[in-house]
Amino acid sequence: MLYFRYPFSDQIYTTDNRVGQSSIRFVSFDQLEKIDFKGNIKAVSLAEFLENEIPSNRIPLKLSNFTEEAEKDYLNKIHQVIDFIKENELSKLVISRLKLVDFESQEINLTHTFLNLCEAYPNAFVYVFIQNEKCWIGAFSEVLGKFNKKTSEFETMSLAGTTSVEEDWTRKELEEQQPVTDYISAILKDYSTEVQQSETYDHPSGNIKHLRTDFKAQIQRSDLEKVISELHPTPAVCGFPKEFCKKAISEFEDHPRNFYAGYIKVETDETIQYFVNLRCAEIFQDAALLYVGGGITADSSPEKEWQETELKAGAVLKNLSFN
Repeated sequence: MLYFRYPFSDQIYTTDNRVGQSSIRFVSFDQLEKIDFKGNIKAVSLAEFLENEIPSNRIPLKLSNFTEEAEKDYLNKIHQVIDFIKENELSKLVISRLKLVDFESQEINLTHTFLNLCEAYPNAFVYVFIQNEKCWIGAFSEVLGKFNKKTSEFETMSLAGTTSVEEDWTRKELEEQQPVTDYISAILKDYSTEVQQSETYDHPSGNIKHLRTDFKAQIQRSDLEKVISELHPTPAVCGFPKEFCKKAISEFEDHPRNFYAGYIKVETDETIQYFVNLRCAEIFQDAALLYVGGGITADSSPEKEWQETELKAGAVLKNLSFN
């Protein structure tokens, strides 16, 4: 079961489960796990979506053997990460944490949680799925790539740096976003002689904002998956250099990222789109695990990084609905 909504749209979609055709694929951060949804993409009216409310008893599992990382432990770890960054002269390293939400005998209402996220984040790709004994929900607006099958135009964005919508940007956020922009630009120039890059501008997302730079390039269809493979994971969700930072993440993080910071591939007759899976949660019968992270630099403040992850967790947390 899958429902989703494109950015800047009110239309809800699902797939018709026809055998032999895969329209939507969820890919984990390490690209080792994939979940496919078969069939054609079809529109679902709001009335039909509400009428077929997702029953909470379809959520397959209860959460077991999980202990949430305490704030003091997170702060200690970020101090170690900062030392590691300085020692290895990294521009940044992205570290995530899990926030536990105990349902306290309540039943989560996935239908209304999905609609809450749609209303709160009109510029986001919003989804909920139950498949392979997993249940995930999320809403985020970063596009890893969009390919037009007719024109061969490829679009992507550099989206990094986070602060509250009321705050001004500091050097830390600017220095966090620039390596992402440089990284994407260099990859695209390997595959295209026509790369267009926008000015950097603010990208609001609910209670927070990011720095964003847009790219357009003409590429060959045969190169599309190569480009995506090189772009993922971007420095915005990993760090740079990529392979070195991926190894460091596995050493500093004591949890698997699963589908967090992976991507979602959506293919239609006209386009192939890839959405980064951030601001997401893994849903269990009795709890939710919210996946949040932040780009750590040599100038990071561990206390501010904790506050940033709390802000990001609010994107899903404040939109959870219960029966």
